[in-house]
Amino acid sequence: MPLYEHVFLARQDLAQAQVDALAENATRIIEDNGGKVVRTETWGLRNIAYRIQKNRKAHYVALDFEAPAPVVAELERQTQINEDVIRYMTVRVDSHEQGPSAMMRRGERDRDRGDRGDRGDRGGRDRAPRDFADA
Repeated sequence: MPLYEHVFLARQDLAQAQVDALAENATRIIEDNGGKVVRTETWGLRNIAYRIQKNRKAHYVALDFEAPAPVVAELERQTQINEDVIRYMTVRVDSHEQGPSAMMRRGERDRDRGDRGDRGDRGGRDRAPRDFADA
């Protein structure tokens, strides 16, 4: 069976439980039509690049699954009908990524950085003033 990745953006005013219900609904559509969901990731509430239907943020959810092509058509049809989903995209892939996705690794990297205390003093008010008259 072909492998797919499906990502959808849900409205910002939804509670996390409602977003989880949307992901469960998508999983049920895939499994009821003969597909198999390999992984479900919730990336959380994130800023989007531009406003979509008056939303500046959205809940991101990603599904990795394998299913025949008619399942993808049904999943996209059901997603398009749902008013809580503002954008979606389904892509056929050659293989699923092993381990956490790039979006999940990004969050781990940000936590590992800490407070960046190793940079030391960047120089503030105690720096010598620049004299531009000599230039």
